[in-house]
Amino acid sequence: MKSTIEKLTPTLTDIFRHLHEHPEISWEEYETTQYIKNLFEEYACRVSTFKNSTGLVVEVGQGKPVVGLRADIDALWQEVNGTFQGNHSCGHDSHMTIAIGSLLTLLEGGHPDNGTFRFIFQPAEEKGNGALTLVEEGIIDDVDFLYGMHLRPIQELQHEQFAPAIQHGAARFLEGTIRGEDAHGARPHLNANAIQVGSEFFQHINSIHIDPMIPHSVKMTSFQAGGKNANIIPGSATFSLDLRAQTNEAMDDLMAKVERISNMLADYHEVKVDLKMSANVAAAVINDEASSIMREAIIECVGEEKLEPMITTTGGDDFHFYTIKRPNVKATMLAIGCNLQPGLHHPDMTFNHDAIPPAVEIVTDALIKTVKKYNQA
Repeated sequence: MKSTIEKLTPTLTDIFRHLHEHPEISWEEYETTQYIKNLFEEYACRVSTFKNSTGLVVEVGQGKPVVGLRADIDALWQEVNGTFQGNHSCGHDSHMTIAIGSLLTLLEGGHPDNGTFRFIFQPAEEKGNGALTLVEEGIIDDVDFLYGMHLRPIQELQHEQFAPAIQHGAARFLEGTIRGEDAHGARPHLNANAIQVGSEFFQHINSIHIDPMIPHSVKMTSFQAGGKNANIIPGSATFSLDLRAQTNEAMDDLMAKVERISNMLADYHEVKVDLKMSANVAAAVINDEASSIMREAIIECVGEEKLEPMITTTGGDDFHFYTIKRPNVKATMLAIGCNLQPGLHHPDMTFNHDAIPPAVEIVTDALIKTVKKYNQA
């Protein structure tokens, strides 16, 4: 396998460069989908796209088990050097490259005869609803094992360190509106100042307390009110909230408290305060058998000295909806150390690209081990 990956490395470098230079945001990954599809047209594999969605699935092999590898394909929309643009600052360009490299390794280096390898190139992870859309497409209804991967910041893993699982937390993004009437600046008694309502909302969410043993946070991440006239007291505003919790149960607790704050402020100030969930990412549900196979693959491919324990992070990933919606699927994610800094989602994020070939080897070995273990059982 190493010799195949070494031969493929220059090709993977070109693939990564193309994907990095052509980022597309969630649900708009049209060129990315077509580019990946074109890569495999000449190979003996099955390529499927979706009628109502970007993304694609590529399969090789046949029969049971069905072992999946998922890569997210969307980029973030953020300001880079003063310009808003698509940007792969979460490492999805590398995730795609690793999955493509694994598939090419199986196609060119050979794979077990019994078993189906399903490569899932999923859109809209950054929106938190890409996985749910593909679940509705039925792509994992017959999947036995599912693997994913994610680059980790330098604070969690150093270059050439790998962990067999990522214990992501839950995340919810809320869009809020405050609806009231404007008033003249000389008559503050005639309305509720939306800025004051928002300020009180901010103060109350910072006073939320749940079990301190469970990492959690609630932040107001945007607030807009008022206009160009300084003598108008705004009655309406919009805002957004970012909720994080390490468990799904703690997230439900946080959400209930935020909703009570919203209702209390609306009642007290006699305004309408509405909350709408724009994204909901579940906390990880990790399978011991899948993570054990990934652990074996790490040891065999790069050595036990580069194996690290499961990573626990308050970050989220919609990958975990696959196992929540289909509990029969055994899943885990490979954590990849690559000296990533200054951090995920930073517009100038960089990482050591030399981490890509060993990651390809590890996930490919995990796929093959899974099929062999299944057929031996």
